[in-house]
Amino acid sequence: MVPTRTQRPQDGRLYLLILILFVSYLCVAMSLPVVPLMVTGQLGLANGWAGLAVGIVFLATILSRGPAGRFADARGTRPAALLGLGCYVAGALISALAGLAAGAGTGAAFALLLAGRLAIGLGESLVAVAVIGWGIGLAGPERAGRVMALVGAAIYGGFAAGGPAGMALHGHLGFAGTMAAGAVLPLAGIAALACLPGIPPAEQGGTARPGFAAVLGRIRGPGAVVGLQGIGFAAIGAFFPLYFLAEGWDGAGLGLTAFGTGFVLVRLVFGGLPDRLGGLPVAIVSLAVEAAGQFLAWSAPGPGPALLGAFLTGLGCSLIFPGMGREVVRRVPAGLRATALGGFAAFQDLAYGLTGPLAGILADHAGYRPVFLCGMIAAGLGLSVALGLQRTARAAAHS
Repeated sequence: MVPTRTQRPQDGRLYLLILILFVSYLCVAMSLPVVPLMVTGQLGLANGWAGLAVGIVFLATILSRGPAGRFADARGTRPAALLGLGCYVAGALISALAGLAAGAGTGAAFALLLAGRLAIGLGESLVAVAVIGWGIGLAGPERAGRVMALVGAAIYGGFAAGGPAGMALHGHLGFAGTMAAGAVLPLAGIAALACLPGIPPAEQGGTARPGFAAVLGRIRGPGAVVGLQGIGFAAIGAFFPLYFLAEGWDGAGLGLTAFGTGFVLVRLVFGGLPDRLGGLPVAIVSLAVEAAGQFLAWSAPGPGPALLGAFLTGLGCSLIFPGMGREVVRRVPAGLRATALGGFAAFQDLAYGLTGPLAGILADHAGYRPVFLCGMIAAGLGLSVALGLQRTARAAAHS
């Protein structure tokens, strides 16, 4: 008897891998709300330094996506995942040392904190490309969209659970204790990985491996789409609460809840659509929904329509990364898959990293509403790029 889709043993292994990712990622999520408290409270530094301590993780991930992907392709997904989880542990422990050193000297403690955050950023790159590559190896390239949807659900679920957990632990254990507790979670992930079969590096057939720039050239279209999508995503995350406060509306904290609800709901219920319908059709519809959400956020006469805009933005953003990621998997051989996915994720990292400061400058001069207008325009540009990619694919199919 041939196993059904739900009976396949690799499905259970995939879900175990996703669970390991969720538990391990709590280490990263727990640190996000408590790092600014440590910098401004224990170290007595200004908010700008707190922003640097939080945001330097994005710099580390952007710079390390390519090397992380090449490492996973050359050495295999298990070594990459283990190294990434080890970076999580090291980053958490170094951050804990920064908390303990806060009384001895501000400069030394802050330098230790930055070192810990850089280690966590490197760990994020390694773990993300390794888990996606491992998952696709277990499930098959035909289910790449579903794998990336599950990975995203695990990460954003970790954000949702880890933030409150970090604040609760901080109230009882302080910053150093919270970071030390966070180091235990990736250690548990390292132990659990022993239960999963690794995916060996793909054979290159003796051919030269192309450089990272050449790989980026193959995926620049899907990368541009996911980068343009990320602008609306980052606008909601960075400025929605401030937008509500500036307008004098109640419920400033509900925007992220509305966005996250829409995002995770679509990932869990419709995560298989890119594999069934194709990544480009799903991304085209998703970008239109995101643009509508950003339009509502920009033009909202009150908090209700604005929250609906955040919800629609979450619905729209949810499947663009897995949809375009499926297109990336189709464009490269198996031996370059992790490298390509690392570069692909860097487009989104870059959008997140640039949107905050640039949109902040815009908000300082024109208020918060134009930030969401820019998100709508970016989603529209992404839609135009996706439609162009679809036309090119259809022309190639008929030639």
